[in-house]
Formats: sequence, structure tokens, C-alpha cells
Amino acid sequence: MKMSGGVEWALHCCLNLAWTGGEQAVPAARLAAFYDLPTAYLNKQMQALAREGIVSSLPGPRGGFRLARAPEDITLMDVVTAIEGPEPAFRCTEIREQGPLGEPAADGSRCLIDQAMRRAELAWRRELAAQTLADVMKNVERDVPEVPGRTRRWFAEARA
Repeated sequence: MKMSGGVEWALHCCLNLAWTGGEQAVPAARLAAFYDLPTAYLNKQMQALAREGIVSSLPGPRGGFRLARAPEDITLMDVVTAIEGPEPAFRCTEIREQGPLGEPAADGSRCLIDQAMRRAELAWRRELAAQTLADVMKNVERDVPEVPGRTRRWFAEARA
């Protein structure tokens, strides 16, 4: 399973928005500067999150982004789907019906490779759907407790 870098960017930005609180919106340029990312590309990822109701976008000179839902209500799968789309990762084209031995399955059965890939993807999606942004926040706070405070201070300095 390969995902675009936009998923990583979006997840990290959601964490940062959670730690900075929802009082003020954070501009895309500031979110991008935190990781030295291209603002225009990150903004596209943030707009995708906004379309899915994960973040809200506020226009104007004091505009930017903030979480639209509580971290407990945002799953990793929500973010992945917002960035990558809902399409399945594997698409069976029934190549077993082609070539010298190819013929449609007489019993109408689905391809066994397709079935195996769908089961694996379903497990992957379920695992991501079972983990929330709040879960990741707790893990970060446990493993690297200085990160939330340092993140809040960095974003607060930009507002000052």
C-alpha cells in the first residue's frame, strides 16, 4: 500500500492544529513552514481536509485552518480518505479470463487474488478507522512529552 506524502503532511498538520487549540486559525503558510513544506501543495491537502469536514477554513488576513471536530472524532482513516479518496487500493481486472487459458469463471466466482487483497485492505482500513487523532496525540505525549509544548510555543510566537 503506497500513499502520497500528502497523507503524512495532513496527519502531522492535524496534530499541530489539535495542540495549538481552536482559538485562532493557523495559516497554511505557517503550517508549511513548520515542516519546510511547499505552501501551495500543503494548502491543497488542507483544502481536501476542509471538504471532508476535518478542518475548517477561515478566509481573510487572520484566516487559516483549525480542526472542525474534536481529535477523538477524527480517525486516521478519515484523513487518509480525505487525501487519497475512497477508492480501493487494489482493482481486479479479471486477467484470469484472458490469455491462452482464459475464460469467464463458469460458476461466476470472484478471483481468489481479488478476495485476498480485499480482505487485507479491509483489515488495513479497519485498523486506521480504529485509531483517532487523540490516540496518536496520547502516544506522542507519552513518548516525546516535550513535543506538544514546543509545538504550541512555535505557533504562538508566529502570532505575537
